[in-house]
Amino acid sequence: MRAIHISTLEGPDAIELVDAPEPSDDSLVTIEVKAAGVAFPELLQTRGLYQMKPDLPFVPGAEAAGVVESAPEGSGFSPGDRVAALTLLGGFAEKVQAKPDLTFPLPDGVSFEEAASFTFNYATVYFALLERGGLAEGESVLVHGAAGGIGTAAIQMAKAFGAERVIGVVSTEAKGEVARAAGADEVVLADGFLETIGKACVDIVVDPVGGDRFTDSLRSLKEHGRLLVIGFTAGEIPTVKVNRLLLNNIAVVGVGWGAFAMNRQGHVRKEWEAMLPHLRSGALRPVVGATHALEDAATALKSLEGRTVTGKVVLVP
Repeated sequence: MRAIHISTLEGPDAIELVDAPEPSDDSLVTIEVKAAGVAFPELLQTRGLYQMKPDLPFVPGAEAAGVVESAPEGSGFSPGDRVAALTLLGGFAEKVQAKPDLTFPLPDGVSFEEAASFTFNYATVYFALLERGGLAEGESVLVHGAAGGIGTAAIQMAKAFGAERVIGVVSTEAKGEVARAAGADEVVLADGFLETIGKACVDIVVDPVGGDRFTDSLRSLKEHGRLLVIGFTAGEIPTVKVNRLLLNNIAVVGVGWGAFAMNRQGHVRKEWEAMLPHLRSGALRPVVGATHALEDAATALKSLEGRTVTGKVVLVP
């Protein structure tokens, strides 16, 4: 089968399209990949900067969607089933295997591209908003990077689970249209966002960006507000002057979904079941951005580095 290899840690330009053996573990679900999600961790993996450091060479790709080719007895899956899967590795290939408990049947009407854009981002955001952030009905949420994969998922998740007001923060007017289409009630530009919205006006900030806007995010929180730290796509890891946390009894909350969920069997399935009614209804509907052929994986990864993308980037073998 064709697959993408990371064989050196020299960045996305160094990845290779190779002819690799098909996976053959009978205890796992074998999936013919129709679409694979591309995420920031894969970009970091090309330089050895992600916490998961497999032996070289390896096939990246943490999430995929496709058709079941074979499945172990008792798994609940049969050949021909349409599924999404958290593969953790191996998704950038024509076939991949996944654990049965990390494989999920797709509702009718959800495309493979949407499915490959769903589990990683939406489970992360569910964990952030509901499990770590304690989102309550009627609260207000500010979302940084609101046109990206995490950002659009956060907008939809907040609305689906009862937020009254969701503000998207974007870098350009064009990205603002993407955030509005995802359901943001208001959209503001990142430059000077605090002056636009005002201090102490939101209950939760979702921050996958980091960088120099962090302090103003703290200032935007109401009393008992929570800033959810998901990542640092801006590149700079901010620091916190903890006296700021005392002023309004606010909290900075780390969101390490992968480390938490992967060590608790069945946890991702619980999150999937909680989100499933909203996926079926269309309240949660991934925004698919650019799609690339498998051989163009380097281009897909570099688009994340340039922070030019909207929605979720997808590979189609």
